[in-house]
Amino acid sequence: MTKAVTDPSSADTSNSPADAKAAMDDLRQGIEQALRDATQFDSGCPDELGSAIRYALLAPGKRLRPALVLMAAEACGGSIDDAMPGAVAVEMIHAYSLIHDDLPAMDDDDLRRGRPTVHIAFDESTAILAGDALQPQAFLHLSENVSDPVRAIEAVRVLAKAAGAERLVGGQADDLAAESRDHSRNGEPIEGDDRSLQQLESIHRRKTGALFAASLELGAVLSGASEQARNAVVDYANDLGLAFQVVDDLLDYEADESRLGKRAGKDAERGKLTYPGLLGIEAAREKARELIESAQSHVKLFGDAAWRLNTLANFVLQRTH
Repeated sequence: MTKAVTDPSSADTSNSPADAKAAMDDLRQGIEQALRDATQFDSGCPDELGSAIRYALLAPGKRLRPALVLMAAEACGGSIDDAMPGAVAVEMIHAYSLIHDDLPAMDDDDLRRGRPTVHIAFDESTAILAGDALQPQAFLHLSENVSDPVRAIEAVRVLAKAAGAERLVGGQADDLAAESRDHSRNGEPIEGDDRSLQQLESIHRRKTGALFAASLELGAVLSGASEQARNAVVDYANDLGLAFQVVDDLLDYEADESRLGKRAGKDAERGKLTYPGLLGIEAAREKARELIESAQSHVKLFGDAAWRLNTLANFVLQRTH
């Protein structure tokens, strides 16, 4: 069985994008190969549909969620091989959610990761079907590739709950419902808008945070971790996922579109709830810093084995795209 390389010297000192790249490079190669292997369909899958699925799933990306599965497994003393089915499954769910979120009836995006979105590159019906196919494919992959039946059932439960009506889909529904309301004035905070802030946090703890939490919990489940370890990685994930969204909102206000890989300023134009819109830019930055510190505090119990998780947390805080 393959174990990832643990580098204790990197713990608590990794602060640059280069450090984050080094922490993920030996994981990413295996993830990419596993994703390619998982999209080799037989003749029952029409060519156009298979192409659209691969276009979405294999698009250039950071692979944060599948990497989190493997990082959690490593921190909990498990193997990369045992955790890889969870990494593939969570990326399938993530890819499906991006396909559907980008549709004209949803967030109406024409650019994703620097490339045309699936409904632009193919067509709207093919994009919908590609997303539809990726959902069950994720659970099929878990059921066929996790050898321990108890862990397989629990992994399916964790991912299904994260992707369902109360979390990922529910968060997206609330996000759409919150559009076209005057929640911000050019990035300046609005006094007395605590209810909107609570609503925004609720949206993103489900829409973005749900898959972050599921990713880390899958790594713990598939490595047979203790309840204490499982709770620690979930707490880390909850803070990391929210920090990721705060930074994402800041990038939508400030980043150059060519670096961002998607249309900048779109959220503000659509009147969506955002952290800079509700808190102001500086307070949003401070919130992100506090969340990252909290995330890192949760994984101290793993010691040096959590070096990748600490590195990734620092990277999320310093993202530029």
